[in-house]
Amino acid sequence: MGIKAMTDPTVHKWPKKFPPLNAEQKAISDDFVKYWHEVLPKRFGVVEAFNHGYPARTAGTSFVRSLEIGAGLGEHLEFENLTAEQAANYYAVDIRTNMIEGLRQRHPEVNAIVGDCQQRLDFPDGYFDRILAIHVLEHLPNLPAAVQEIFRLCDKAAGLVQVLIPCEGSPAYVLARRISAQRIFEKRYNQSYRWFIEREHINLPEEIIDELGRYFEIERKAFFPIPIPWLWCNLVVALNLRPKVSVS
Repeated sequence: MGIKAMTDPTVHKWPKKFPPLNAEQKAISDDFVKYWHEVLPKRFGVVEAFNHGYPARTAGTSFVRSLEIGAGLGEHLEFENLTAEQAANYYAVDIRTNMIEGLRQRHPEVNAIVGDCQQRLDFPDGYFDRILAIHVLEHLPNLPAAVQEIFRLCDKAAGLVQVLIPCEGSPAYVLARRISAQRIFEKRYNQSYRWFIEREHINLPEEIIDELGRYFEIERKAFFPIPIPWLWCNLVVALNLRPKVSVS
């Protein structure tokens, strides 16, 4: 987690606000996000196997329409075993055009869309019976708006929402990042990683789980790499959620 996001109380107001990036930083940010999505499966395959294997393994087979927000280059689709109908009704959304272009090349069988899940997406209420957010919610300045949109789009009777988030701030995660993403970033751009990560991982696990809890019930939870329910010694927590019957 970015140090500022853990220590500055002003960033806990929604939406969280940050100074604009300069042109160089914007180019670096877009480049590194894409590059990291390419590097992660090759160098850190064990982590990726959990990130994408868990939601694929626990989704069941009865879903038809899926929405994946923050789909990146479509890495998750490598772990899915979709029928032709499920693939035709799989919508992958990302805010970065360069990511969606790469996803379309890799997976022309699904629907790849540039969009922002913090705003209303062009689908009717309750359209999806499965929604995935794999390492996305920690990045969103307007997290409550995104959770509300996920709830709006989720089938209230049979919908499943699958969320994976980093155990940001845990000693295990800080160490793992220092020897992986941080090292790669600083070598690639010859500058500090701090400005980048302070704008990326802006929401703590507790914040994300609290916001999700307004609209969803946790049906299933898992931790990686140690299968015990403690954040401090783990890297990732996975949640399967169902929409609440009534929301106050």
